[in-house]
This record gives sequence, C-alpha cells and structure tokens, in this order.
Amino acid sequence: MTNVIAVTGATGQLGRLAIAALKARGATDLVALVRDTAKGADLGVSLSVFDYHQPETFGALKGVDTLVLISSNDFNDRAGQHRAVIEAAKAAGVGRIVYTSILKGDASPMVMLAADHIATEAALAASGLPHVVLRNGWHTENYTGSLGAALEHCAIIGAADQGRLSTAARADYAEAIAVVAMDRAHDGKVYELAGDVAYTMADLAAVVSEVAGKPVAFVNMSQDEYAKALEGFGLPAGFAAALAQSDAAAAHGALHDDSRSLSQLIGRPTTPMADTVRAALA
Repeated sequence: MTNVIAVTGATGQLGRLAIAALKARGATDLVALVRDTAKGADLGVSLSVFDYHQPETFGALKGVDTLVLISSNDFNDRAGQHRAVIEAAKAAGVGRIVYTSILKGDASPMVMLAADHIATEAALAASGLPHVVLRNGWHTENYTGSLGAALEHCAIIGAADQGRLSTAARADYAEAIAVVAMDRAHDGKVYELAGDVAYTMADLAAVVSEVAGKPVAFVNMSQDEYAKALEGFGLPAGFAAALAQSDAAAAHGALHDDSRSLSQLIGRPTTPMADTVRAALA
C-alpha cells in the first residue's frame, strides 16, 4: 500500500523537523506543502505550492495518502482555514489526516488559543476521513526562544505563577508526527502529548541562571500586566491577550500532563528542559 505523505507548513519550525523525522524513519514518498518553494529547496523532498488562503493551490492534495495538517500560524480565522483544507482533502481523495491540536483539546482552559483547535477537531470528525489528533503541549522552545531578553534584564516574565509545565522539545513532537503518519494503526486515536518531567517557571529560571552563569529570576505578573508587556514587545493586542490568557491558564494546570504518551509514542524519553536551554544558550 502506498503512503504519499504531505506536510503543510513544511518550511516552518515544526514542519521542517517533521520532514526530517519522516526521512530519518525511512519515509520516501514525501511532499512538502509550502507557500514559497525557494524556502523549501533545502528540505530534499518534493515541493508543492500550497497556501491556506489560496484555494487554487489545493490541487496539490491530489495523490496524497496521508496529510499532516500542521495548524496554521495565521490567527485570522484559523478554524476556517483548517476546515477549507479538510474539505479539499476529502474532495481530492486524501486517505487520512494527522492534525496537530492543543493539549487537553476541548477541556483546555486556554480558551482563546484552544477554540480554533476544538473547531478543527470537530471538522475532522464531521468529514468522515480517518484521522489522528496529536494534542501537543507547549514546545520548550516557546520559552527558550526569548532568553536573550531574559539574560539582558536578568528576568523571565510571565503569568504562569507556580503552574507545572510539561513541555517537550519541538523535535519530540515532530517525531510523534512521523510515527503516526507512517502507521495507519494510529487512525482514530487522540494523543495527549507532553514532556515527561514537569517544571515551574521558577525552575526554568534557575536552570537558565546555572547555564548562563548569571542570576535570572522568574517574575510573575497578572494576566493583564503580562498582556501589556507582550504588547510592549511589539505583539498585536489580540495575540498578546491570547498568550497572556494561556499563560494564566498554565498556572492552573493547562500545560501539565503526566501520561507520558509522547515518550511512549516515540520510544524514548522526551528531551529534558535543561538540554533545550543549553542548546539555546550555546
């Protein structure tokens, strides 16, 4: 049985790692769905132009057996974008879809960020297509990506208070994509994916201090204060509000999961937070 696997957002941070993980596991019939083929030239796989906002590019789904639908990073009607792709996939004869959702799905207290994912999961169920839902927790890189500013100001800010964070490296989630995309036995499954070892923002700050060799503290803020701070960094008000609400929800367990489903799926422990910190500061 053929398994032509196509990956949306293949030049994005998760998409690139998913392509690499698929290749490492021996997948050969790979298609990177990208807006700009020049940016995907280094992926080493077939490229097709594909844009959530341009239905005329959806013909790229023809001949695809497994579609990896990495959630859009465009927050202007993400659910609508995803629905259009799911409908086009069904019309094109795509055999199955693997979707990257959010940890806890419809039970997530991250109401602003979760809404699009909940709607997409509903659209997948309504489509009748075989599918796998990967409910991804936070990437550790969501925190380590801004360590330059943290070191400059000797502070990591947020609204997560003492909430436990079960994050994993982006490469861990990419490997999970590869596992389920290559094996139809996962069809119909919903996986809650998170890191093996939970930590607090204060723990993160302590590790950053140790690795960087300078004091860095976690400064907890109210949700409103954090949203204003994010706006001050240049984020659009709506996105800043959504991130601040999500961080405040993390204080109440939104990003904690101790099922170890991710490490079970990929067959190894998830990447320790400290390793991702060291890589970011290397």
